[in-house]
Amino acid sequence: MTKAATNKAKKAETSRRGEIGPEVLPVTYNDILAAIAAGLRDFRAAPLYGLAFAGIYALGGWILIILLLHFDLPFLVYPLAAGFALIGPFIATGFYAVSDLLEQEKTLSWGGVLGAVREAGGRDLGWMALVTGFSLIIWMDIAALLSFGFLGMKSMSATELINYIFTTPSGWLFLLIGNGVGAVIALAVFSFSVVSFPMLYDREVDFVTAMVTSVKVVVANPRPMIVWCVIIALLTGLSLLSGLLGLFAVLPVLGHASWHLYRRAVGT
Repeated sequence: MTKAATNKAKKAETSRRGEIGPEVLPVTYNDILAAIAAGLRDFRAAPLYGLAFAGIYALGGWILIILLLHFDLPFLVYPLAAGFALIGPFIATGFYAVSDLLEQEKTLSWGGVLGAVREAGGRDLGWMALVTGFSLIIWMDIAALLSFGFLGMKSMSATELINYIFTTPSGWLFLLIGNGVGAVIALAVFSFSVVSFPMLYDREVDFVTAMVTSVKVVVANPRPMIVWCVIIALLTGLSLLSGLLGLFAVLPVLGHASWHLYRRAVGT
């Protein structure tokens, strides 16, 4: 039976039982560690795919940062770099495909991986990407408003901006409020996207069902999922400090691990 037929059978069985959406399973701290270990194993098994997909993501980040500096908008570089992680789950679709094929013990090929990604893109994955992209736009708008509120309309070089933020009380307040607002938005996006993207890759479901299921997973397992969110934030932060070079290792491991965590968190 093909994956599409299997998914349809699961969906029909779920409807027959009168349940709304897939079953949400308990997630433990050991599941988080096991997912990370599995992600590292998948990256080591297929490093070229991981490096290629991570390279696309990093290249996009570098281009956007260069454009902001070119247009004299250094105050948006950090918010963009931090907010860019909001669309990470969509970019990670390639990692889901690799992990899925490895899980099924199928031979990896670029045709097979890209074909699986293309097939998933024909479902509601694109709508989910639109939701997270819109979240990034909202975050950038808020970052711009906070910047104008604290910095005014005057132009600052990158050096002047750094000196202002780290040597003045208003700069510290700006940093505190900005990071606080960013954390709230990031937590909200994490809640509705943590398993929705791998779920949309894997199953014939609509994006609303996937988002609701993702939130249910977080609500049912708040502490382990918050730990997972913090791990993602810390590793992403370290990658940003490395000039996005750390993404070549961090993104593949997190992408593969997200697939394995989804498989542990969502039942039929």
